Amino acid sequence: MRSAPTILHLDMDAFYASVEQASKPSLRGKAVIVGGLGPRGVVATASYEARRFGVHSAMPMAQARRLCPNGAYLIPRFRLYQAVSELVMGLLRELSPLVEPLSLDEAFVDLEAGGVAFDSETARATGERLRADIAAATGLSGSVGLAGSKMLAKVASEEAKPAGLLLIEPGTERELLAPMTVRTLPGVGPVTGEHLRRAGMTTVGDLAEAGEDELVRMLGRSHGVGLHRMALGLDDRPVVAERDAKSVSVEDTFDVDLHDRVRIRGEVQRLADRCVQRLRASGHSGRTIVLKVRRFDFSTLTRSETLRGPTDDPGVVREAAARLLEGVDTTGGVRLLGVGVTGLADYTQEDLFAQASVTLAAEDAGGGPDAAGESDVRDGSDAPEAAAGVRGADGVSGVAVPGGARAAEPERTAPGGPAAPRPGHHAAGADAGGASGRHWAAGSDVRHAVYGPGWVQGSGVGRVTVRFERPGSAPGRVRTFRVDDPELEPADPLPLAGEEGAQDP
Repeated sequence: MRSAPTILHLDMDAFYASVEQASKPSLRGKAVIVGGLGPRGVVATASYEARRFGVHSAMPMAQARRLCPNGAYLIPRFRLYQAVSELVMGLLRELSPLVEPLSLDEAFVDLEAGGVAFDSETARATGERLRADIAAATGLSGSVGLAGSKMLAKVASEEAKPAGLLLIEPGTERELLAPMTVRTLPGVGPVTGEHLRRAGMTTVGDLAEAGEDELVRMLGRSHGVGLHRMALGLDDRPVVAERDAKSVSVEDTFDVDLHDRVRIRGEVQRLADRCVQRLRASGHSGRTIVLKVRRFDFSTLTRSETLRGPTDDPGVVREAAARLLEGVDTTGGVRLLGVGVTGLADYTQEDLFAQASVTLAAEDAGGGPDAAGESDVRDGSDAPEAAAGVRGADGVSGVAVPGGARAAEPERTAPGGPAAPRPGHHAAGADAGGASGRHWAAGSDVRHAVYGPGWVQGSGVGRVTVRFERPGSAPGRVRTFRVDDPELEPADPLPLAGEEGAQDP
């Protein structure tokens, strides 16, 4: 614990939805929900306007539509979110060399290490200046927490939401924490929270009064000791600028359960290729291949195979994933598939895998690979935020990437039919079997040869509706076209009006 509140935690407000509102002038002040738009999609982020209707992240999209039928439902545009995130993280690194990203929209900063703050007054001034700089550069708002520890700084930023700043003076931690719910503390999820409630502990003050011995008896030594320390406001974890990635994974949820074994194998192969693309983009290779299968009854199976050395060879990953699939019963149908790689390294053993098919065939004949069986895929960190489940922006699980950040990716919904647009194509949709099969997803970027840049409001019955506007403009006009209009094409996102270098196309 520090004697001055020089640890800063920044959490951007409703990040994905806020970026969409800044990018689409007609949506400012409106209910915006970002996530998977299929029947089994989930909410990634909801704007504060949508939250008034009870919509929140990780909620099934079908439920969100019932609660907020007039909201704007949009697909995520990760390329744009990543660009805005890089701009925000750049502002943080101007304050200190010690910046610890947790996701695209969240990070810790050690202000003392950067020489910009040494007491409450300078810390508050730095926090206010940061919020102003972010607003000027992106047009977005962020909430800032300042405290003498990482845990308290994160609690402070949550209390400051939206668009606020809260500084916790050292020495006032226990008084501030005491009336808060136990779910405020990292590591206390729904199950632990219910266990504590049954024991009569509903506030952080209750945990502090219960004592360490009682919490250890209830929760075990590691969790009990850590939880009691946090209840007292004690946290000595430093801000770490670089945290190694532990895993990379991708998964798809299907609108219709898959029963065809050939189709299931094809989807696993495609997921393996996407996983390798992410693996290579992060500059890593991996040694353990993981297959995740969620069946029709919501039971989830995880199988893994550990290779004899790290690889980023798509053929090796595909073959391993296919072998794992052979050991899974998919008779009743599959609603979700995922492929991941753990045991990451920054090199590959090319000589090991040059003859992968021969080696793997020999293993199959001689008793199987080195290791196989059920496993949990985790980020490997013992930090409290990992125990709580470090998540992407607004609570969406993501894939680990270098530097400790997690590139949040909501479960992508893929129609169960064979003509499903492949994830990884442009968000606006690629041609799926001819011009008449073009898929225009709501929220995706387009450009018309005559009317210029716009975004898709909706499509159906052979028509697509587009609103023509750009960041910083007045709300634009809406026009409708045939889905196969040759003058309409997918486009890249335009930079936000507030971003440096932004200009009209």
